[in-house]
Amino acid sequence: MRFACWDDATASRFEPFALTRPVSEARAGALLVRERWAWALGGEAIGFVAAPHLAEFDEPWAPGALAAVPAGTVLAHARFAPSLARAAAADAWTHEGRCVAVRLARDVPAEALRGDAVTLEALTPPGAATAEVAGWWLDAPWDLVRHLPAMLAADVPVLAKALKAKALGGSAVRGAHTVYVEEGAEVEPYVLLDAHAGPILIRRGAVVQAYTRLVGPAVVGLDSTVVGDRIASVSIGERCKVHGEVSSTVFFGHANKAHDGFVGHSVLGRWVNLGAGTTTSNLKNTYGSVQCWTPGGLADTGLQFLGSLLGDHVKTGIGLQLTTGSVLGAGANVFDAMPPRVVAPFSWGSHAPYELFALEKFVAVAERMMGRRAVSMTPKARRWLEAAHAARWRA
Repeated sequence: MRFACWDDATASRFEPFALTRPVSEARAGALLVRERWAWALGGEAIGFVAAPHLAEFDEPWAPGALAAVPAGTVLAHARFAPSLARAAAADAWTHEGRCVAVRLARDVPAEALRGDAVTLEALTPPGAATAEVAGWWLDAPWDLVRHLPAMLAADVPVLAKALKAKALGGSAVRGAHTVYVEEGAEVEPYVLLDAHAGPILIRRGAVVQAYTRLVGPAVVGLDSTVVGDRIASVSIGERCKVHGEVSSTVFFGHANKAHDGFVGHSVLGRWVNLGAGTTTSNLKNTYGSVQCWTPGGLADTGLQFLGSLLGDHVKTGIGLQLTTGSVLGAGANVFDAMPPRVVAPFSWGSHAPYELFALEKFVAVAERMMGRRAVSMTPKARRWLEAAHAARWRA
């Protein structure tokens, strides 16, 4: 079954991530949203429909933007993260009364799928066979944090079985849940795997170094390294380095947090690098609900715990402190002691108001970091980042 992921109008405002990627390439639970749909539909993604400035989106592991979605393709909602259970055969799929995917009866141009008025319900043919799908709605970026423990608890056993990961026993494991280790992963001596609150999966090529307390539910992604301290309830994507106290945090992939500093209830986009001692606050002194910036203004998240949302390619300086509910836009490179709660994309400097991070300088920095992870910046990828730089939002 072929499918394409669709960013609706709300997804196009899913900042600080929507400036540089479709929401289907965000990590929700153990997998990217696109990967979750591949599991649910038993199919292959042929591309995505999102904002025009993402037309040149180019990552070697992801499909590209579509100019039109062919008839017969399943159009899947990028703000719905389905469970990894196979969905029943149907022509349309729903969750809690909202349509999450539909098989298109005709070719649909990408332009016709943009705008506030477009819905999947309107694209559903009369009399279409429907089926209910389990999963989680992502109504705001912080829902990646809100639903993280439940997603990981559900995802890990399913993934572990499919990957034929072995259950790890012995004195290193504590708790009633299972710790799974995929072939090719390494757990060094003097690691404690705490599975009291949920299962743990350590993927191929990952290394959990000595003196780490890894607390489930958690996933350590392909070729990632956990370097010590207490790492709890995390989804770590591929090729990351994670050290220091971390809790309830999502790493999209290729991110670097190699030093001390607490990061909690946060989301880190791709190619983020946190300077030594960068610390997030994830709880207000009043213990009240955290408000967070959105393109439409401040919103009450309903969460007591929320740290920072860091867009792709964000870089922070040493000792930087982030207040509760901070948002750092894509490409920001800041190195003051405590930035404002909202930092616009492609900001640069040691104090606000920041300068604009010049395009050529930003691209050079991005290219160097990507090269350290053996990923080359293609000409298409450069055009994608140039378009994001030109389309940057303003706080």
